[in-house]
Amino acid sequence: MAQSKIIAIAAIGINRGLGKNNDLIYKIPEDMKHFRDETLGHPVITGRKNFESMGRALPGRPTIVVTRDTEYKPEGITVVHTIEDAIQKGRAFNSEKIFIIGGGEIYKAALPYTDQLDLTLIEDSKEADVFFPEYLEFSKIISETKKEYEGTSYSFLVLEREN
Repeated sequence: MAQSKIIAIAAIGINRGLGKNNDLIYKIPEDMKHFRDETLGHPVITGRKNFESMGRALPGRPTIVVTRDTEYKPEGITVVHTIEDAIQKGRAFNSEKIFIIGGGEIYKAALPYTDQLDLTLIEDSKEADVFFPEYLEFSKIISETKKEYEGTSYSFLVLEREN
């Protein structure tokens, strides 16, 4: 099998805001469905705080949590201490895709290893305390679908690095 594609998936505002007070700042039903449909059946890599904010492992997705806490051992998930170990564990599932699902520090640590971004870009700028990292090297547009929810425009945008 070919090497797994590493994909960061996130919904972000024009200020790259992701979350505030350990919660998502954007909850668009179609984006939530897109996230579920894209990640289902594939390993997901998340940070401890993001994992705890979800409250549980996501059904149908092997969950890998990155934390510095060597005592952290919730049931039913894989715990690692570096992004490199997380990717290695993700590859052991022999999935064609591995998804990076946040939070901000995990996106930043994983960006050098990321092959593709699957972003929901929301034409809005809510206050946030967690941000998606700069991603200027991802300028090759693979697909873009414009949408609207309750008067707010957004796009499903898939990007790859420019060669």
